[in-house]
Amino acid sequence: MSSEKVSFAGSSQGLLAGVLERPDHAPLQALAVFAHCFTCGKNSLAATRISRALAEQGIGTLRFDFTGLGESDGDFGRGGFSSSVADIVAAVHWMQGTIGTPALLVGHSLGGTAAIAAAARLDGIRAVCTLGAPATADHVLRHFGPAESEEDGQIQVDLGGRAFRIAPAFIEELQALADENPAKGLRAALLVMHAPGDTVVDIGEAQDLFKAARHPKSFISLDDADHLLTRPADAQYAADLIGAWASRFLPMRAERDDAPADLRAGEVWVGEHDHAFWRSMRAGPHHLDADEPKEVGGSERGPDPYELLLMSLGACTSMTLRQYAKRKGYALKDVQVRLRHERVYATDCQECGDRSGQVDHLTRQLLLSGPLSESQRQDLLRIADRCPVHRTLENHPVITTTLIRD
Repeated sequence: MSSEKVSFAGSSQGLLAGVLERPDHAPLQALAVFAHCFTCGKNSLAATRISRALAEQGIGTLRFDFTGLGESDGDFGRGGFSSSVADIVAAVHWMQGTIGTPALLVGHSLGGTAAIAAAARLDGIRAVCTLGAPATADHVLRHFGPAESEEDGQIQVDLGGRAFRIAPAFIEELQALADENPAKGLRAALLVMHAPGDTVVDIGEAQDLFKAARHPKSFISLDDADHLLTRPADAQYAADLIGAWASRFLPMRAERDDAPADLRAGEVWVGEHDHAFWRSMRAGPHHLDADEPKEVGGSERGPDPYELLLMSLGACTSMTLRQYAKRKGYALKDVQVRLRHERVYATDCQECGDRSGQVDHLTRQLLLSGPLSESQRQDLLRIADRCPVHRTLENHPVITTTLIRD
């Protein structure tokens, strides 16, 4: 299992800090997002242990800090429950644009309630699991200690022995959600996990979630675990059950057992999963799938070949810009690349010169975040054309094809 620090734009346009847990040796089977408990953070014991345990089962999992918590930008006290829901949506969209579409959401405590609500806004979510989650967001109000008004209009409250400054609208939103059980509209499979002796969120909350959800749904007791799952064995037990349960609903990737074991550095292998378009691809320890859209007979189990080409160019562009910015000392906070391929007539393409007929046209858009001067932005724009993959495509590479005998 490997951990990678990542950042992406959240619901308030600030950057959210996350950690992506991936399997080290086992193939990447599916993707998930973990939403931490209210006021906890991505590095809470439950978030860390369960995300890593899921990665060991082949489920790459992103855990991140909600707006204004941990290492993420923003003001937690002004966000509210809807901000947490929007942050989960932003996390899923970021994964879709980088490594693939998550099919599983896992949420701890109020993060579980937010995960259910977020699933209603997302296509591709097949399953949601909650751990010690309340049925409604207003449950948080019951745990607020004495409140004190501040001069700037915010309110200081005590929650679990910690002081938080929140806006009045934060409380108003929770009060407005008093009767909204998000499980009623859930279209994905639901797994409710809860400890009967949970002293923070009563077991009755789990029963309300379970009753409101449609089938398929499951309920598993966490026995004598505490609310924060502080014992490693409890977190491991939960992760094992989540992985086994989710395998019935997630589009788990099957790996061919005849993939060559002697691939050298720089070599890739492609084999068939089916006799249509679904393909298994491997580069060293990395496993990927390729496919075509359903409208042309595929099953959409992976990017199509042109999308993979664009991803290659985009990844190379992003890496080149990052390394160049580091070397030059530019304050590049984040770089995003958006690409598109289309066939156009040369007469409609200003960059096509004297070419005629239809040509392949790639458009590449750069989003460079940070306090950069205009000259620095133009310099980075120039360097984008110097990434190695860009040069390879422009140099019309020679391709030699031979037959290998069985």
